[in-house]
Amino acid sequence: MKATLRASSKALTPSVIELFGGTMTSVAPNEDVLSLVMHHAEERPEALAVKDDLEALNYGDLARRAAQVAGGLAAAGAAPGDRVAVLLDNSAAWVTVALGCLWLGAAFVPFRAGDPPARLGRLLDNCSPRAIVTKGADELATGYSSSREAVAHVNLGALLGRAGPVPEMCEDPGADAYVIYTSGTTGGPKGVRISRRAFAHSVVTTSRLVGYDATARSLCVSAFYFDGSYGIVFPTLVAGGRLIIPRREELAFLKRFYSSVRDEEITHTSFSPTYLRLVLSTPRASGLAGTALGSLCLGGEQCMAADVAKIKELLPGLRVFNRYGPTEATVAVTSYEVSGDDLRSGRVPIGVPHPGTSFWLLKDDGSIEGTPGRVGELYIGGSQLMEGYWGDDALSRSVLVRGVDPDGPAYKTGDLAYRDEQGRYFFVGRCDDVVKRRSLRISLEELSGALRGADGVRGAVCIAADIRGELGIIAFVEADAGVTAAGLLSETSSHIPERMQPDEVHVVEVLPMSPRGKVDREELLASVGRVPWRQTGT
Repeated sequence: MKATLRASSKALTPSVIELFGGTMTSVAPNEDVLSLVMHHAEERPEALAVKDDLEALNYGDLARRAAQVAGGLAAAGAAPGDRVAVLLDNSAAWVTVALGCLWLGAAFVPFRAGDPPARLGRLLDNCSPRAIVTKGADELATGYSSSREAVAHVNLGALLGRAGPVPEMCEDPGADAYVIYTSGTTGGPKGVRISRRAFAHSVVTTSRLVGYDATARSLCVSAFYFDGSYGIVFPTLVAGGRLIIPRREELAFLKRFYSSVRDEEITHTSFSPTYLRLVLSTPRASGLAGTALGSLCLGGEQCMAADVAKIKELLPGLRVFNRYGPTEATVAVTSYEVSGDDLRSGRVPIGVPHPGTSFWLLKDDGSIEGTPGRVGELYIGGSQLMEGYWGDDALSRSVLVRGVDPDGPAYKTGDLAYRDEQGRYFFVGRCDDVVKRRSLRISLEELSGALRGADGVRGAVCIAADIRGELGIIAFVEADAGVTAAGLLSETSSHIPERMQPDEVHVVEVLPMSPRGKVDREELLASVGRVPWRQTGT
């Protein structure tokens, strides 16, 4: 079995370099995110590194502050191997604390300070941090008692002001770089442990493939408690570029997005397809034409060819990358540059795995699916896999399975995909997004895609919901004025047979975004008085 899998590995999982040419190899074993950033501090200390609405730090400043944070955390009782909870908004301070944790050898654990107190308390209990870093001097982590033993509540000012020796810089590639909690869309939130080795592989590979260098001016849009943001923050820093970090609440109103792109001469940015549709939905979008924006990375959701075509009309030279990857495989494992052929075909691949990463498609019976065009469940092997879920070895073993990849464990993604004759992979949907209704299997992503193709439609999502105790499908469609539910069903009838059509179609002005920049499905269902099917059914 293993010999057969090994022989078929290259045929099934070409890397992006093998498929499209080039000389890039996998990341060197001694490369480390912190050491690469510190290299720029030594070589170009005066170069601007991070700028937010309150301060601007050059690489020399960044290195000094990271060292001070490491010393402050050590003085507060944190040590290599501990976890440090970070409750800060997007800011230069957040970047400083993350680098300080890496310096010390403690894993940073990002949280959203605005989370419900009960949820935040549960997650803090789960990860057992040695220190909690918050914004203000008197601001404690709500829902987590400051009286707990061996837990220090500190703010950045206190960390920078603590006197004491700077600890030796951690260089252990097997140590945890960070622990990040999933959104909990399938079960409760789980703390994903990412090693420094996997982190470096993801960051350095992304930086090289997307084309970050010392001239990069990168705009941060996604929340820093969401690992998708790490696909721009750290690749920019290891390349010696400049991070621009506006207030996230201002970016939601778009005026700040457009002014930042123009005034800061932004060359790179990254966000979700949902945010891209928001960016393209206003007349201000025309202001992107003629700006310095040269690359855009999309991830977290299905990338739609029509959206990419619209922004490339404004910026013909823009390189758009479709990035795919679960949190458990360190941010993203593909960085596919969308081509003109993809836009003409109307379907965008997720591409091929990063060098050092392998893909496997499995049939329902557990055997390898080797035929192009045939759908299977996607498994990921290689250098970017998580160490496991914090505090849950049984769950870790259930998804990091043996016997698929001959070189080590493979992560069971729960995603359905197929590959074409070129070896490119296409995302089909989640395994749990394929529902069975009246003995018929229905892909909710397929339904959503058909609705997105209708005239006047800007976005669509289909959700399995409880309708009077039975499985139902509800479609929410963001569309122009005049688009009706009946008209949509009529127009898409050639793609959606009657027996597969949604039970309800709701036309909305805007599909709401969650704090992570994805479509907020819970808010949509709540708006029509429904709950997800999985909460009450099978």
